[in-house]
Amino acid sequence: MRVIFMGTPEFAVPSLVALDEAYDVVGVVTRPDAVRGRGKRLEPSPVKAEAQARDLRVIETNRITPEVLGELSGLGADIVCVAAYGCILPDSVLTIAPLGCVNVHASLLPRWRGAAPVQRAILAGDERAGVSIMRVVHELDAGAYCAQASTEVADKPCAQLMAEVAELGARALVSSLADIEAGRATWTEQDASLVTYAHKVEKAEMRLDVADGWLENARRVQASTDAAPARCVVGGRGLRVLRAAAAGESVAAGDVRVARGRVLLGCADGALELLEVKPDGKREMDARSWAAGLRGDKIRWERG
Repeated sequence: MRVIFMGTPEFAVPSLVALDEAYDVVGVVTRPDAVRGRGKRLEPSPVKAEAQARDLRVIETNRITPEVLGELSGLGADIVCVAAYGCILPDSVLTIAPLGCVNVHASLLPRWRGAAPVQRAILAGDERAGVSIMRVVHELDAGAYCAQASTEVADKPCAQLMAEVAELGARALVSSLADIEAGRATWTEQDASLVTYAHKVEKAEMRLDVADGWLENARRVQASTDAAPARCVVGGRGLRVLRAAAAGESVAAGDVRVARGRVLLGCADGALELLEVKPDGKREMDARSWAAGLRGDKIRWERG
């Protein structure tokens, strides 16, 4: 089977690798080089880097122009596979291959259509997160799906959970393509009454809040990413919280307790224990080492 693959971030890389090992990837579409990470310099997308390492044809574009559409049509693909490409596809792309266009979507549809399904699953307290192999249609993430796979959310950090879901998606995609090619795929239409939307997570949502319970704040830490980090202010200084856990102790809301190597933040209904942090302008460190520099008998924390 001849496949066009469209994807950009790290989440899409396992799908590209799996496809290249199982099928003939005739073209890889990804977004152009951009400033990524902390280096402040242009870098290729993870998908572009992987595609080049595999000597695959790469097409870089932010949108599907008539010229790009013509190039894709000329590849003679049997199917188009998408995984977090980062752009809304025009309807013209959906018909350039006889077997259509399928997407690796990081949720158990119809729950969490949209941009940030894994983060939203964590923030909502979902027990499981997962992936759906769905047909791409005109409406956002509304197509029927032919396969789903899931994993426990538990206390996994967002990056770990996304990596697990990405691997699940890669395996489900390869298996689904075999079924689609053989004409034995079974498609399930989404129940419109169960649809929820995973809107982009804004930085302000991720600020720890004294007025909220420890569990809500813990979920913010768990769902934290570089683009939307969990933050607060302790003793007047900004702090990113990288890992945290339930403290199992009572601390007054807004108070900070440092005792026996533990750092506890008092929330509305209990306390959150800080495990790993990154003070503004400094390196990542365990909370115990960071707390050694705190001064004063009555230290307070507040929303960052």
